[in-house]
Amino acid sequence: MGGRQTIMANMARIRRAVLGTGALVFAAAVAFGQDAKVERGKAVYAEQKCKLCHSIAGEGNAKGPLDGVGSKLSAADIKQWLVAPKEAAEKHKAERKPPMKAYPSLPAADLEAVIAYMLSLKK
Repeated sequence: MGGRQTIMANMARIRRAVLGTGALVFAAAVAFGQDAKVERGKAVYAEQKCKLCHSIAGEGNAKGPLDGVGSKLSAADIKQWLVAPKEAAEKHKAERKPPMKAYPSLPAADLEAVIAYMLSLKK
């Protein structure tokens, strides 16, 4: 291989390494952002006193377990349970007494954080 070809091959390897490293950094940043959102969702869950009606990992009201909810429901379904629980209960044919309370005034960022937290609850 000539000098120019060797240089071009080395540049291609460096470019692949840089792009690969960039992809890893981006993935880590996304994961960190998602982790922060999940942590905020846990905090909102506590602030809204959700464990009065629900339980996670055996903590809270055993009549409303949320363990594994992230494997069962989509983000849209979880959002519907939070903002329009009557409609969600009808859709899922759920009859829990008392019915789920709606959270229509929850800030959008907190709503998305709770959804991220619920989606993280997988079995």
